[in-house]
Amino acid sequence: MDGSASATRTPNDPQALLQALYAEMRPHSLYPLWEVLASLVTPSPRSAARPHRWSYAPARDYLLRAGDLISAEQAERRVLILENPGLAGSSAVVPSLYAGLQLILPGEVAPCHRHTQCALRFVMEGDNAFTAVDGEKAVMRPFDLVLTPNWQWHDHGNASGAPMIWLDGLDIPTVRFYEASFAERLHEPAHSETIPSGDSMRRYGRNLRPMRGTAADRRPAHQPLFHYPYAEWRESLLALAAAEAPDPHLGHAMEFLNPADGGPVMPTIAAHVRHLPAGFETRPRQATDGTVLVVVEGHGTARVGEAEYRLEERDLLVVPSWQSLTLAAGSRMVLFGYSDRAAQEKLGLFREARL
Repeated sequence: MDGSASATRTPNDPQALLQALYAEMRPHSLYPLWEVLASLVTPSPRSAARPHRWSYAPARDYLLRAGDLISAEQAERRVLILENPGLAGSSAVVPSLYAGLQLILPGEVAPCHRHTQCALRFVMEGDNAFTAVDGEKAVMRPFDLVLTPNWQWHDHGNASGAPMIWLDGLDIPTVRFYEASFAERLHEPAHSETIPSGDSMRRYGRNLRPMRGTAADRRPAHQPLFHYPYAEWRESLLALAAAEAPDPHLGHAMEFLNPADGGPVMPTIAAHVRHLPAGFETRPRQATDGTVLVVVEGHGTARVGEAEYRLEERDLLVVPSWQSLTLAAGSRMVLFGYSDRAAQEKLGLFREARL
């Protein structure tokens, strides 16, 4: 006697009838939610992204070698993508964000363009190159944060005598998800210089702004400031560190703010810096925002989930959603980070757990 399940089923067997129903619905692009609900609505986040550290020195070497083979003009943007090993083929560092290391050599200009994607630049090395936003140059120095907001013309140039490398952080995967990407290239390699360098910082960088409605209030109302110099944010961070004990889970932490509304620097991307005293170890913390961290000063270790990484200056670390993070400072450590927290908070999705 055949002992298989199919041999014992009757024509009225519910499972057989369900499978026949599924097969009949499939050509109409109709599918049963009850078969996949558990994987769609999970009790906690299950990111496909993996924790990963990129050591800066070998990445820098590859980037400089690429600089010998392709120009900034040929490439439009000469960038090495930091692709998450769990998201192969996606050009994403976490499902919602992109990261890359960009090189501009002396005398080069990366052509002027604009796009619907929001972008930030965090300078890794070099001095005196620039990013120009709508014709205003921000002279870039190590560990400065420079924004190129959505749909604003921008180009990059290097009039210094040394290579300039920075971290690009964009919301490319988010824009791709919404199928909302637009881009234009200016007919000239660089935007004409319409505003003196540093003008936006003088107008908007001290918790003041020109009176609205006056000609002096020239920047877009929603995004007036786009340059956050290292010398200024480091001074504020160290002043906080001198004034009080570190938070057990974050150390001393400060967010970069948009002076127009007090919120994150970009609609989809939040950025922050942290200070950890020598010998300090944070308690584990989980958060839903996928985060990219850069070691600005010092060295230490990071535990992300079950993985442990040694961190040196300029190394980069990605922490996927809901992975437990613990940082231990071997010396005083300063870190920069960006994440998709800005978008998550707007959508009511952000959560954290302090363990």
